Amino acid sequence: MVPFSLGSHALESTSNSATTIAQHRTPDLRSGDLAEKRKEIARYFINTFDTYTHLFQCIASEDGFYKQSISLRHPLIFYLGHTATFFINKLILAKMINQRVNPAFESCFAVGVDEMSWDTINDDDFEWPTVNEVLSYRNEVRAIVLALINSIELSLPIDWESPWWPIIMGIEHERIHLETSSVLIRQLDISKVKSHPQWSACTVSHTAPENALITVPAGDVKLGKAFDADRYGWDNEYGTHQALVKEFQASQYLVSNQEFLGFVEAGGYQQAKYWSDEGFAWREYSQAQHPSFWCLHNDAWHLRVMTQEIPMPWDWPAEVNYHEAKAFCQWKSEHTDKSIRMPTEDEWYRLCAVAGISELSEEPANANLHLDHYASASPVTQFQHGQWFDVVGNVWQWTETPIYPFDDFKVHPIYDDFTTPTFDGEHKLIKGGSWISTGNETRLSARYAFRPHFFQHAGFRYVCAEHKATHTMAYYESDQLLAQYAEFHFGDNWHSVENFPKALVGLALSAKQDLNTSKALDLGCACGRASFELADTFDAVDGIDFSSNFIRLGVEMASQGFVRYARPEEGELVSYHTRSLETLGLEKTAQRVSFHQGDACNLKPEFSGYDLVLAANLIDRLYQPSKFLQSIGERINDGGLLVIASPYTWLEEHTPKEEWIGGFKKDGENYTTLDGLKDQLSGEFKLISEPQKLPFVIRETQHKFQHTLSEVTIWERLPR
Repeated sequence: MVPFSLGSHALESTSNSATTIAQHRTPDLRSGDLAEKRKEIARYFINTFDTYTHLFQCIASEDGFYKQSISLRHPLIFYLGHTATFFINKLILAKMINQRVNPAFESCFAVGVDEMSWDTINDDDFEWPTVNEVLSYRNEVRAIVLALINSIELSLPIDWESPWWPIIMGIEHERIHLETSSVLIRQLDISKVKSHPQWSACTVSHTAPENALITVPAGDVKLGKAFDADRYGWDNEYGTHQALVKEFQASQYLVSNQEFLGFVEAGGYQQAKYWSDEGFAWREYSQAQHPSFWCLHNDAWHLRVMTQEIPMPWDWPAEVNYHEAKAFCQWKSEHTDKSIRMPTEDEWYRLCAVAGISELSEEPANANLHLDHYASASPVTQFQHGQWFDVVGNVWQWTETPIYPFDDFKVHPIYDDFTTPTFDGEHKLIKGGSWISTGNETRLSARYAFRPHFFQHAGFRYVCAEHKATHTMAYYESDQLLAQYAEFHFGDNWHSVENFPKALVGLALSAKQDLNTSKALDLGCACGRASFELADTFDAVDGIDFSSNFIRLGVEMASQGFVRYARPEEGELVSYHTRSLETLGLEKTAQRVSFHQGDACNLKPEFSGYDLVLAANLIDRLYQPSKFLQSIGERINDGGLLVIASPYTWLEEHTPKEEWIGGFKKDGENYTTLDGLKDQLSGEFKLISEPQKLPFVIRETQHKFQHTLSEVTIWERLPR
């Protein structure tokens, strides 16, 4: 195996301890001296970037980077590159930089949300770059970001509109992956990791305590971060939520390994009555007999921490997924004759208030947080908060609450899919942070959620309450823009104008009678109507859009056969609609369509071999349309068609003026987009028919419509 090195740069601005990250809390973005604030952000970036690089020193050899820790995640080489490409992709999107560092890396390392139904992982034949190549790339990105921090104009506050927001976003994103990558290292085969003195586990363990229930009195909770808050927040933290929490009892300690052992020894993993249907299906599939990080050696229990297996510390928290925690609570209920469950998010916040928890800004914190103490969990008796212990810190705490948007929720335009894909009722909130949680993760306002079968450094505490856990449902289709596009794709025709995606596909298919119909690509597919229309003729269709918000509706339509949305009528008034593939005559097409998130200017190599590529109302929304035009030919089979439709509405907010391919004077003469298309495509394509104007109507409300003409040009790929 080729030797690799993390390089001397890895911690050049930090001391030789994993806990040095604790010296850098997420910064105040509203106040302070400007020169000092610039230095503070630079230190925060360096500390974050270098600590993350340093984490990978816990991998013993290069081949460990290319083994999947679990089947639902990419190998660790992906995560080594992902956080750096995130900086570049977001800075390009925010127009902070105008050149890519490595387009191939910035495509293959781009999408880290790898548990979604439309993002199935198949890395078997993927040729990942070497570790040293990725480390060199990280060095380049580090220098670029530092140069921006040291040079761009700074004013306070730094808010959503500030050019500094994408930089802070990139830093906080990397701190999330510091935690999730440590979980993957922990899940990697023990032979692939090595102990490291700067990532040392806790060595303290005593007799586990007897747990007890302590009353939490009823009270109000008011949640939601204001848009003028002084610390960075992810989109799901903003907005408002208020609730009256009824009295309940909460366990004094997190459930320890000792307490959880009772469930294991009672045969809890084998008894379906304690498990939800989904939970027991997971148990049957995984064949789990005990918590994932427990190991049995010579009839003695051990615990897998990040890089070691140690004799079981019975007074540390049991680290389990939601399904296991839920089953334990059912078992506990049966054996105590009490209503035992996990807390809701509201109840957790009420517990924080009664326990006197505030933002832990002291150094070190009175909690196993920030990497202030250990690179592992610790005894559940070590950090006291009021009458309870570990109300925050040590391990994350599962709740009964699926994540949902607060009132007035908004997405940030440069990261519109951070939270929205999880508004599906299936992602459970975890609260409180773990030993390796840093930055935004440690804030009380933080809201992170995972599917119930996933593992993090997460455990749970239980509550006793006569009232059931209640949930706020997330009906994302009420988003006004999504509702408009759902209506545009799947709804009624307006002002005698035919459905645009359907009409466009019909026009494309009539252009060439002997067209091969094996495979088609719908670029800029939005909600996917054209993808389904193409699948009525083609054997396989890929629909790709930059926004996973739009893709989500297409995936929903494909998976369940219908979508529901609230159509705006007037002011706050809406009407409710259900549209189905069956009523559109497309019920047989769903199995032939696959949706993906992607950048039309930087597509992954596997998107090729198409007989038809449709780019509908896309070309004038790309940040570098010429790059798309220069590369699309290699993705289309000889004799295949490229169909471009656009109203040519060039705007600098989407495309820098120097990147426009038409709509300006050239050599003193008018130079249209059609002229530009002919100039850029003529080497590989021929225009096979005269351009046509195709109308479309977007309904905004019952009284307001957009009526537009899109020019359609159809190009045939010339033989190579």
